[in-house]
Amino acid sequence: MDWIGHILILLLFILGIMFLLKKGSSWNSSCPNLPPGPRTVPIFGNLLMMDLKRPHKTMIELSKEYGPIFRLKMGFEEMVVLTGYETVKEALVNQADAFAERASVPFFEDFTKGFGIIFSHGENWKVMRRFALSTLRDYGMGKRTIEDKITEECSVLMKTIETYAGKPIDITTIMGAAVSNIIVSILFGKRYDYEDATFLRLLKLFSENIQLSRTLDILIFNMFPKLALLLGSRKKRLNNRKELHTFLQDAFIEHLNDLDENDQRSFIDSFLVRHREEKKRTTEGYFHFENFRSVVSNLFAAGTETTSNTLRWAILLMMKFPEIQKKVQEEIAKEIGIRQPRTEDRLKMPYTDAVIHEVQRFADIVPSNLPHATTMDITFKGFFIPKGMQIVPLLSSVLHDESQWEKPYEFYPEHFLDAEGKFVKRDAFMPFSAGQILCTCVIVSSNKQPFFGKKSSQKIMEHLKSNNNNNKTLIEWSSFNKV
Repeated sequence: MDWIGHILILLLFILGIMFLLKKGSSWNSSCPNLPPGPRTVPIFGNLLMMDLKRPHKTMIELSKEYGPIFRLKMGFEEMVVLTGYETVKEALVNQADAFAERASVPFFEDFTKGFGIIFSHGENWKVMRRFALSTLRDYGMGKRTIEDKITEECSVLMKTIETYAGKPIDITTIMGAAVSNIIVSILFGKRYDYEDATFLRLLKLFSENIQLSRTLDILIFNMFPKLALLLGSRKKRLNNRKELHTFLQDAFIEHLNDLDENDQRSFIDSFLVRHREEKKRTTEGYFHFENFRSVVSNLFAAGTETTSNTLRWAILLMMKFPEIQKKVQEEIAKEIGIRQPRTEDRLKMPYTDAVIHEVQRFADIVPSNLPHATTMDITFKGFFIPKGMQIVPLLSSVLHDESQWEKPYEFYPEHFLDAEGKFVKRDAFMPFSAGQILCTCVIVSSNKQPFFGKKSSQKIMEHLKSNNNNNKTLIEWSSFNKV
């Protein structure tokens, strides 16, 4: 009779799985207006059909079959994918309030505990975002002050590159350090040398954590959080976080000891002033150490990764398309010469401006966006979407929308030029999202990035071309073959 016991155990297992599947569902099966989507497999959902390295590619293909709004299920986690310019704009801009929440992703909730800006929610998000924006402006973001810092850092970067004297160079580290120094100067009130061991370690920790967040381990964790203890990537990322938090704790204490409320010199100083003000009140506030380390981490990462990645793409694309590089250099030589560029030069340099925008469009740095969530039950373009549903506004589909771009899959600066060669803005230019929870990198990464002068630009290209058979010399990132 042992076989009867095995059958009963199997039946109980199946019933348990069915219960979990039903429990994890956010959809009301009686609703007739659900978005369409591919059939799911028990436990795995639609995971088995996804390109795990480039899931946005699979989503774009699915949109051709199911339309611009469709649903997916990854394990027990359900989501709605929005594709194409018109659909994404309608959600994030025209109906921004309904799509204004940040989705609760298990791994990021586990990592940030709901603090900071990028993955926080509700009032904490509002308070920290408001403080970050106002304080960044106080320390020069979007003003002449930050432009001066960028110009100074650009000079250091050029001198560093010149020291290689034509030898092969891995641009990744020094470019990341140069870009990071801009936000670091605001956060900590100082800059670091490119060879500073502490600085290099910080850059490595952030870069490594970003790479780890894209691994299969983390995807599995998001689908089945109870498997957390079995996943190596999560453990490595948490160890990195612990090391980072130790550094930030030391910085917190150092700035607290030296704090002069009448002479605030950095973002940290401003945070600490608010921290002291809250301690004088009896009610619990938001300016505590947990939010401090999360906000600083958010701004450090957002102010480094996307901008440095974009600039490395720019260097690669100029190598790939020397005829475009030549036009940029000619415009720089004509309008700027050998001096450092300024913001006002941008109006006189439409082609260079167009190239910078096209680099961001073509590079497609954040293809799947950071996940949003609905703040209410909503009927969107005829489909019912419940409150709290995870929303994936697929930016890659916007940046490659054939109805918006003449040559969506080619590097074509003319996308941003009119018939007379003047720069034109494009509404479908959404490299970092749109709406109320616009990607944090937009807060700290200005489009007014420094142009390379003709002489310095040629030196960079010569150094890189001197070893162009070594992919590491160019850059190590997964989208290299896209060019």
